[in-house]
Amino acid sequence: MKKFLFAGAITLLLVVYLTGCAPPPVGDVVLPTVSSNSPLASATEVALAANVTATFSEAMDSATLSASTFTLAGPGATTVAGVVTYTGNVATFNPTANLAGSTLYTATITTGAEDLAGNALASNHSWTFTTVEAPALGPDAVLLGSAENYVILAKSAISATVGTAIVGDLGVSPAAQSFVTGFSLVNDATNVFATSSYVTGSIYASDNAPPTPTIMTTAISDMETAYTDAAGRVTPDFTNLGAGDITGLTLVPGLYTWGTSLIATAGFTLSGGANDVWIFQIAQDLTIGNAVIMTLNGGAQAKNIFWQIAGQTSLGTTSDFKGIVLCMTQIIVQTGATVNGRLLAQTAVTLDANNVMEPSL
Repeated sequence: MKKFLFAGAITLLLVVYLTGCAPPPVGDVVLPTVSSNSPLASATEVALAANVTATFSEAMDSATLSASTFTLAGPGATTVAGVVTYTGNVATFNPTANLAGSTLYTATITTGAEDLAGNALASNHSWTFTTVEAPALGPDAVLLGSAENYVILAKSAISATVGTAIVGDLGVSPAAQSFVTGFSLVNDATNVFATSSYVTGSIYASDNAPPTPTIMTTAISDMETAYTDAAGRVTPDFTNLGAGDITGLTLVPGLYTWGTSLIATAGFTLSGGANDVWIFQIAQDLTIGNAVIMTLNGGAQAKNIFWQIAGQTSLGTTSDFKGIVLCMTQIIVQTGATVNGRLLAQTAVTLDANNVMEPSL
């Protein structure tokens, strides 16, 4: 009898030594639970570099805690890659990369997690949290002032053809309303602005009734100030990238400058977050080829993309373009091209059956 007791004691000591945990009591049927988790459920402003942890009510079988039983998912149930470790009743999910900003995540411990007696969680344990807003990359945005109130703004003329559809207000100054052509304008009763079946918004000109002339003078001045601001940015992140050809390139946030013209004969991509900023300084012309698609990835927004062009801007037929165009001369949007942004020209804007929509603010 003493031999059996001695052998049992030795076995118990070996279990404690090898596992670091006391063996489960004989007949253990108590189900483990998650007693706490971090970040807390419904937490906000969670750091992008944060780990996710779960503390259990008892010692767990570490072999049952892995990336398959402890998961983290973002929008659309997209699985986050990471490594799971376990020590001292605490399981930790360490994401492979920083989390995305301003994003709702769901953490889950599944019933595949078991204690040392093989008892599983009674049900999946899930909770959500939201990350802090990601810091903006790239230069400071160009401030448009009151020019931001217009999807198209020009000094000398705005023209359009049948099939044009514009969302946002238009303005022209110091040119008069007669230089807004092709829109079949109808003045409102006070003559402060005009409307058009082509435009979801209003059209303003320097010879409309007060206070429009003063408002338009300020808007044009703000447009010119914004152009000067964009052109005056120094210490570019990229100089003469692609020798003036961005075809096929993926452009990260930053300040870009070219001492020549800039072209794209096929699609290109801007990849960055919702608050990131791009400024493109172009010493001569900007020419976007026919059917060229400009793609925005990672949440990049048209309102944060600024094209400062010293020459002429030409957007090819059926092209798809995004951003704020600050052009020293003329902007020509060819047949069927689409623009999500603003067309701000210090001479004229010419449209031909285009869809032009102001970006969300």
